Amino acid sequence: MTDREVGRRDLAAMMGPLMRSLVAAELPVLAAHGVSMWGYAVLSTLDEGPVRTQTALAEAIGADKTRIIATLDELQEAGLISRTPDPDDRRVRLLSITDQGRRVRRAAMKEIQAKEDRILAMLTPADRRGFLRALETLSALPVEDVAGPAQSD
Repeated sequence: MTDREVGRRDLAAMMGPLMRSLVAAELPVLAAHGVSMWGYAVLSTLDEGPVRTQTALAEAIGADKTRIIATLDELQEAGLISRTPDPDDRRVRLLSITDQGRRVRRAAMKEIQAKEDRILAMLTPADRRGFLRALETLSALPVEDVAGPAQSD
């Protein structure tokens, strides 16, 4: 540990206030597009490709599978996603984003990233690139790599 790192705050202590501020900046954008934060997470995941089950989707966005049912219902009623029976297993619903859902998600993302660009502009270009590169790397880590192995009693 370097002398500079000795006095630094915990990562969560630094990231927490930033996350709360970012969420506060996103909420009005999402509301203007008629989606919740969970709805946006669903649309973002489905925009990367269809998901076979609601359970797989819940795992992908870090939500409880029973918690997202209402969100999926709202998104489907708004025409932003489709849930179709799996031809191989009629008990399973294949989830996919609709063209309208893709337009909503991408318009919201564009506005959110414009707000983020204002914040990132406070960094030097080199710091901005480094911050985004580090954030990409760290956010891609599996939970086990961040949290460490589960502790047994």
